[in-house]
Amino acid sequence: MNVRTYQRADWPAIERIHDSARKMELSHAGLHEAFLPLCIAAAREQLFDYPGLFVAEENGEVLGFAACTEEELAWLYVAPEHMRKGVGSSLWRHMISVFPQICVLEVLKGNEPARAFYERLGFRVSGQETGQMPGNEAYTVEVYVMRRTLNE
Repeated sequence: MNVRTYQRADWPAIERIHDSARKMELSHAGLHEAFLPLCIAAAREQLFDYPGLFVAEENGEVLGFAACTEEELAWLYVAPEHMRKGVGSSLWRHMISVFPQICVLEVLKGNEPARAFYERLGFRVSGQETGQMPGNEAYTVEVYVMRRTLNE
């Protein structure tokens, strides 16, 4: 599996990945109606302003993508048919090789598969917060704030 920086030609693939995986994520959190397609969410949440925007590919097919700042993992989506096959872990390993100070993320309450994945990466729930959904502020959400110590 190869992880590399996002290129414009990746847009159709990450749009498909986001839209299918985001629906699953929102379903776990009981927020089906809050779905926004990537063509809207990317602009509202400034996806392309993140200093790290990466895709994981195998045999020329994009299987997942992630976006981060120097300290926060903000987006990580894997095509549902490729979940639990190492794509998310490959993205994570690449991100921390570029941004080793990443130490915080948020997971929608109810999205236990994501929470368990991040716990396997060394993150622990440090608290819970309630607020407006970024990019779709009509919805109130509860999130787990997860942190990792930087020596893990």
